[in-house]
Amino acid sequence: MPDSSPEPKPKSSFIARFLTFVEWLGNLLPHPVTLFALFALAIVIISAITAALGVAVEDPRPGAEGAMITTNSLLAPDGIRWLFQNIVPNFAGFVPLGTVLVALLGVGVAEKSGLLTAVIRGLILAAPPQMVTLVVVFAGVVSNTASEMGYVVIIPLAMVIFHSLGRHPLAGMAAAFAGVSGGYSANILIGTVDPLLAGITEEAAQLIDPAYEVSPIANWYFMIASTFLVTLVCWFITAKIIEPRLGKYDESEADESLEPPADMTPLTRLEKKGILYALTSVLLLTFALIVLAGPSIPGAALFESIPGWGVLQNPDPTAEGPNAFRPLLRSVVTFIFIFFVIPGFIYGKVVGTMKNDKDIIHAMDGAMRSMGLYIVLVFFAAQFVAFFNYTNLGQVLAVVGADALVALNLDNPIVFIPFIFMCCFVNLMLGSASAQWAATAPIFVPMLMTIGYSPEVIQAAYRIGDSTTNTVTPMMSYFGLILAVAARYKKDIGIGTMIATMLPYCIAMIICWIAFFYLWVFALGLPVGPGSPTTYTLPT
Repeated sequence: MPDSSPEPKPKSSFIARFLTFVEWLGNLLPHPVTLFALFALAIVIISAITAALGVAVEDPRPGAEGAMITTNSLLAPDGIRWLFQNIVPNFAGFVPLGTVLVALLGVGVAEKSGLLTAVIRGLILAAPPQMVTLVVVFAGVVSNTASEMGYVVIIPLAMVIFHSLGRHPLAGMAAAFAGVSGGYSANILIGTVDPLLAGITEEAAQLIDPAYEVSPIANWYFMIASTFLVTLVCWFITAKIIEPRLGKYDESEADESLEPPADMTPLTRLEKKGILYALTSVLLLTFALIVLAGPSIPGAALFESIPGWGVLQNPDPTAEGPNAFRPLLRSVVTFIFIFFVIPGFIYGKVVGTMKNDKDIIHAMDGAMRSMGLYIVLVFFAAQFVAFFNYTNLGQVLAVVGADALVALNLDNPIVFIPFIFMCCFVNLMLGSASAQWAATAPIFVPMLMTIGYSPEVIQAAYRIGDSTTNTVTPMMSYFGLILAVAARYKKDIGIGTMIATMLPYCIAMIICWIAFFYLWVFALGLPVGPGSPTTYTLPT
């Protein structure tokens, strides 16, 4: 079989028994929707208890000296008013909801027309079979540059690919999810999170050195190298642990709405013609994107005379770096929609699967009908996340964890191990990378600078902790989406199955990425980015 996996390990192996126990324990939990509802209720009760006890910590953020972070009770008069007034805004304003639904409107057209199936068949039949898992993981890692594309496109496509190859779809989900979310901080290109984290790091560093500056590309070298590390680790875990454990896929586990796996016969002449026409439309759309992006894309100045040139550039002439093309980065979901709808319809028109606008509407309708569970789950997940943010419980826990690390009083490179583990722990509760770093950077950056480490190296270590536990926390914004899509292939899937499937990636990446960090920074003495020092000397 292509990209073949070894024979399943004996059921008595420690790893198999441990993961089976994790799955059994996790699946004792109620339905994910019920679980998020219970989580939200728990936050209401915990917030009231902590507020009554006067739980508070000192605010570590710059400019907030002496201020305290207190927990807000959702059972206090203000909390009750906020709760009842914000149930709908919490749901409607939950960013992943709109992102996923808009993107899937476009993906639904390309899927219904047969374009995605044809492209997948063409790629699989043309590519070396042994490379499928590597390509899926690598595509997941680099998709982070395009914001949410990995979650709404790469992960569902990986399941389709594995299903079409006769392999377990959940193995495809796991490999792609590990790349997209577990490898969130690794990338070849600079993404939107880089300038965001650099700005927070710079503010924290200026508490010690007011003139210190942190570049958005401060971790670029280390993140490029980490891309290949994450890809290899996730490929190994998929081939040696996940696929042997999942075994052969049983089609009876699928939801009734799931279509049969794609036919892997060679493309017909008509299908090749349809793909050619669709590819032509993609090239034309790409040209239009270059024109709209203007100076944001190298070489775009060649089209300066075309009307509409550069409208997606930041109108503020003083904007520099990634801020100069922020409108473009914020338009990614719109481009996903357009780049799937138009080529999808053109392909369908050529091969005869689509004739008019009614077919497009029918395809979009089908895509939305498949997302019913996700919408229900998101309603309760959105309340849980909003309640957690309103009560300040996440910030309080982050500061408490930081204080515990400070109490260890380490002054050598070993300090980065508990630091990274603390970041892993905080990431289980605070899904936003910027929120986590905003709460902890003012503590750790000055602390580690005083013992001789640069803000750039500290930030690189933080990003390891921020990424590795993404795959095993329901607090991750797209966890509900992945669970809902996976339910099409395994209708009784629970959180326990998801966590047991993703836990080996989490453990392996924590171990390998920390080891790689020490090898890169301390053994080889390599810079984590252009112009990024490893050490820091306090000004005299």
